[in-house]
Amino acid sequence: MRSRFLLAVLCALVLATPALGQDPKKASVDARIASLNAKLARAHAAEGILTSQISRVTSQIRTLQSQVGSASTRLGVLEQNLALHQRKLDTLTQIFNLETRRLVFLRHQYAQAQARLNDRLISIYESDNPDTLAVVLSSSSFTDLLDQLDYLSQIAAQDHRIAREVETARNEMHRTRERTKKVRHGVVVETHAIAVRTSEQRTVRDRLLASQNSLAAARADKSKRLSVVRESKKEYLHEIDGLQAQSAALGAQIRSAQSSGPTDSTPSSSGLIWPVSGPITSPFGMRWGRMHEGIDIGAASGTPIHAAAGGTVIYAGWMGGYGNLVVIDHHNTLATAYGHQSAIATGVGASVSQGQVIGYVGCTGHCFGPHLHFEVRVNGSPVDPLGYL
Repeated sequence: MRSRFLLAVLCALVLATPALGQDPKKASVDARIASLNAKLARAHAAEGILTSQISRVTSQIRTLQSQVGSASTRLGVLEQNLALHQRKLDTLTQIFNLETRRLVFLRHQYAQAQARLNDRLISIYESDNPDTLAVVLSSSSFTDLLDQLDYLSQIAAQDHRIAREVETARNEMHRTRERTKKVRHGVVVETHAIAVRTSEQRTVRDRLLASQNSLAAARADKSKRLSVVRESKKEYLHEIDGLQAQSAALGAQIRSAQSSGPTDSTPSSSGLIWPVSGPITSPFGMRWGRMHEGIDIGAASGTPIHAAAGGTVIYAGWMGGYGNLVVIDHHNTLATAYGHQSAIATGVGASVSQGQVIGYVGCTGHCFGPHLHFEVRVNGSPVDPLGYL
C-alpha cells in the first residue's frame, strides 16, 4: 500500500513538472487554458448530471401524467355515477314523502268511512230500523215506497263499498310505501359507497397532481441550472480560443528570443527539477477539444517558485490570462514558463541558476485558486513537461 502511494505521488509530481524551453507568455496562456479546461470538465460533468436528472424527472412526470389521466377518468366516472345516484335518491325521497302523505290521507278517509258506516248501523239497530218506518210512513204510494226502500239499500251498499275501496287503497299504498322505502334504503347504501370511493379516488388524483407539480418545479430548476452551465461552457470555450491564439504568439516570441541567444549551454545532468512541490491538478494534453499546453501544480499562495534549470530570463511581467509570468530560456531550444505568480522575484535579462527562487505562487490572471501553471516549450512549441522532469 505504501509503495503504491509513493508511486502515485511520484506520478503526480511528474505530471506537475513544467516543461523546459517554454516561453513565459506562452506558459501563462497555457496555464489559463488548463484552468479553463478544468472548468470545462466540471461544467461538462455537471451538464451530463443535470441532463440525466432532467431526463429521469421528465420520464417520471410523463408516468405521473398518465396516472393522473387514468385517475381523473376514473374519478369522472365515479362523480357521474354519484350524481346519478344522488338524483335517484332525491326522486325516491320525494316519492316516499308523497306516498307517506297519501297513506296518511287514505288512513284518515278510511277511518271516516268506517266511522260513518258504524254510526249508521248503530243508529238502525237502536231505533229498530226507524229509517225504514219513516220511509213507509212518508211514502205517498206503493211505488214510492219501493223506490225509497231501494234507495236505502243502495246507500247501505255504497257505504260498505266505499269503506272496502278506501281500505284496499290504504293497504296498497302501505305496501307501495314500504317498497319505496326499501328501494330508497338500497340507493342510500349504494350512494354512500360510491361517495366513499369517489373521495378516495379524488385523494389519489390530488396526490398524483401534487407529485407531478413538484417534479415539474424540480425539472424547471434543473433546466435553468443546465442553461447556466451551458452558457458557462460557451464562455470558457470562447476564452480558450483567445488564449490559444495568444499562446501561438508567445511561441513565436520565444523562438525569436532563442534565435538571438547562445545555444551552447546544456541542462544539468539531472534535467529539470520541480519548480514547486504539489499535486498535478490539471495535466498536459487535449481536453474538451482544446489543448492544455502545460500542467497545473497545486500549492499554497506565497510558496516559493524555483527555476527548473539554469538560464536567462526572457520575460518577467504581466501577460493576459497568465497573470504574473516568468519565462526562462535555457539556451538549448528549451524554455520554461511559470504563470499566475503572486509576486515576481527576478527580471528580464537576469541569469538564474537551477533551484533559484524566481517568484511566488499566486492566482493572478485567469485563475480559480492558487497554483503554478508550468510549461515546457521546445523551439517555442509546448511539450509535455513530464517528459523533462
